[in-house]
Amino acid sequence: MLTEQMLHQMWPHGDSILPGLVANIADNAEAIFDKYNINTPMALAHAMAQFTVECGGGHDLTENINYTPERAVVVWPARFSSAQDCLTKVGSFAGDPNFKFKLINKVYGGRNGNTQPGDGSKYIGRGLSQCTGRGNYKKLADNLGTGLDLEGDPNSIIAIENIFECGVADYALHNCVPASEADDIIEVSQRLNGGFVGFAERTQSLVKWKNALGVSPEKSGTMLWVQQSLNTLGASPPLVADSVYGDGTKAALKKFQVAEHLQTQNGLPTRKTIAAIKAALPSA
Repeated sequence: MLTEQMLHQMWPHGDSILPGLVANIADNAEAIFDKYNINTPMALAHAMAQFTVECGGGHDLTENINYTPERAVVVWPARFSSAQDCLTKVGSFAGDPNFKFKLINKVYGGRNGNTQPGDGSKYIGRGLSQCTGRGNYKKLADNLGTGLDLEGDPNSIIAIENIFECGVADYALHNCVPASEADDIIEVSQRLNGGFVGFAERTQSLVKWKNALGVSPEKSGTMLWVQQSLNTLGASPPLVADSVYGDGTKAALKKFQVAEHLQTQNGLPTRKTIAAIKAALPSA
């Protein structure tokens, strides 16, 4: 189980934004995790690995939306072709002090239950799980059943008395627990994040948390299976099977996707890519 000492080691900046966060998590870990059926070292390792990346180990409890138009083009290339295109589409101008709010309202508008003007910047990511969107704040509050009005006051999700249970409840609400027990970081990451943002860091974090919590190294996990399977299929150069999604694994996945003529050829372990790997493996 988590201890305060372990948390301080894994989250050295854990109290930098919200003093007392580490002690609060350590004091309530057993009861809260058990309440949401996260009660094995494997499931705990997955949850903490995701939280570590989502909130920067307690250092990034509120999403940073201080984008420039140039950065917005990099982050959302399908939306904006240039900095000027970005300014035009969000209704802004160079030097606009409200650019970041206009940008986020544009990008997040109409998603995750954001239906009202300004919802995008009001319901940005917060907390251990970076809950995002009016709809998700409301679902989380309803799931908690404590009367906490996260929709009315989204900042209450990062209050010291709420932040830990909100994070764990949100993780469970995204149906991450079964995939955690199955040691499937690909599925856990997609369920919680909605995609593969920070996926390499998530795999690295999981390895560290498994070590910290004494999870048996014989537990293979999906990323190790992917690496071993690509080696079986002739990955060149052969991959180091270490459960970490690095440049080599990304390149091997992309090469496989191209060879199999998959529609997505970005080197990410998508569900269709995993299915194609399974189909390509020789029969036992």
